[in-house]
Order: sequence, then C-alpha cells, then structure tokens
Amino acid sequence: MTGNAATIIELDRQRMAAMGSRDIPALNRLIADDLIYIHSSARVDTKATLIGAMESGATVYRSVVPSEVTAQDLGDAVVLTGVAAIEVTSGGNAMSFRVRFADVYANRGGNWQMVTWQSTKLA
Repeated sequence: MTGNAATIIELDRQRMAAMGSRDIPALNRLIADDLIYIHSSARVDTKATLIGAMESGATVYRSVVPSEVTAQDLGDAVVLTGVAAIEVTSGGNAMSFRVRFADVYANRGGNWQMVTWQSTKLA
C-alpha cells in the first residue's frame, strides 16, 4: 500500500466502529453529504437517511468489523474492497451476516470522506 491507502483503511475502520457505537458526530465527519449507500438488500440510503435511521433507532448497528481490506489509491479518491461482519437490527429484525464491499473515499479539500458504499451478502 502506498500514498493514502493506509490512512483511508484506518478512516473506514473508524467509520465502521462509529456505526457500531452510534457515534453520530464521527459519522457526520467521515461521511460525505452526497453519500450513496447501497445496502446488501439493494436498499439505497443517503447520508441523511442512513444517519436518520440510526438516530431514530429504526436501524441499530451492533457491530461492523472489516477484514481482507485492500485499497486502490487513485490520488484524490481511494477505493476500498473487503469483507465486513455486520450485526444489525433493522425494522425490529436482528441480523448477523457477512458482506463483500466496495467503498469509495474522496479527498474534499484535504478532508477525506466516504462517498459510496455497495455491498453484497456472502453465503
């Protein structure tokens, strides 16, 4: 890994930890206002709807743990791919599963933020 790769892998680990601990200020800092978040169920969220669901309790992430993460440093963007173990309660249904994900961070005036997430459930 070169350049920004290690920094962004660490930022994404922090973002996943913030989801599990409902650290809304950290999420607001780490997630771009124009986020496109595609869940493994194919549901699409924006930053406002993702964080809003967490604040209301409609979605409660108990833990999000990354593994097998690799980074592609493209200069002002870094693409992460990897696996995440997710424990979440959504709409009152407790679920535990693993996903393979692609995650994109963009450098916005010296501030790195997640702009895209897409995941697919693993068997």
